[in-house]
Amino acid sequence: MNEVDELRFNAYENAKLYKERTKKWHDQHIQKREFHEGQKVLIYNSRLHLFMAKLRSQWYGLFVVEKVFLYGTLELRK
Repeated sequence: MNEVDELRFNAYENAKLYKERTKKWHDQHIQKREFHEGQKVLIYNSRLHLFMAKLRSQWYGLFVVEKVFLYGTLELRK
């Protein structure tokens, strides 16, 4: 019974280490984006992945940033 518990503990530790390394790698590859008032932006429509239309653009609009709030929230106008 102790061997089973030890195997389970080792598997748990290995999964924990894997998740930590994966998170570290992912966080290193995130690009910080800063937006400023008056900047022009496009919006990415992620829902189009469900309908895989080859010729449909996944980007829409040309919006102007009105106001930048904390944590990256934006107020846009057309």
